[in-house]
Amino acid sequence: MGGARNLAAFMEEFSNRELRPSSPVVYGFNHRARPSPRGGSAKKNGRDQALGRSRGGLSTKIHAATIDENCAVALHLTPGQAHDGRQFETLYESLDADNVLESAALDRGYDADRIRERLALDGIEPVIPPISTRSQKLHYDKERYRERNQVERFFNKIKNFRRIATRYDKLRKTFFAAVYLCASFLIAKIR
Repeated sequence: MGGARNLAAFMEEFSNRELRPSSPVVYGFNHRARPSPRGGSAKKNGRDQALGRSRGGLSTKIHAATIDENCAVALHLTPGQAHDGRQFETLYESLDADNVLESAALDRGYDADRIRERLALDGIEPVIPPISTRSQKLHYDKERYRERNQVERFFNKIKNFRRIATRYDKLRKTFFAAVYLCASFLIAKIR
């Protein structure tokens, strides 16, 4: 009988309580999308992994200075959305000082007055077709520009390695090491 008496006392106490409306959202159990709690915190191994969004999704750009279709003398990685022209200085600075260039065949992404001035300052003829929005059309040697396809052939050969074409590696340093390994394989293959 003690159990029934306790139940009756509980029911009497519960009926005297004032009922409050429940909150519309129970935090932590809602289905709405929201930012990660980590937000802008530092990622493992740093933020810069040379991954960036472009039209095709997550991608990485490989910038290369080549002698021919098998030999790259300078390589550089950037996220997919990075502009080519902004990477010229780092790529140009990484070239060996002993390399004597007569001309530099670059694509339209490198058409900027500062790039042309830098090449002219070092005595190198810039072979860059002007972009369509340039007000003053500049002259370039079309015969020398045809030799630029060797760079495109280099990229074609390096992307025959599936690891490079699909970027299996998450980290920048491991992907860059794979790019260097494939580029050195191309050099060793021709000798």
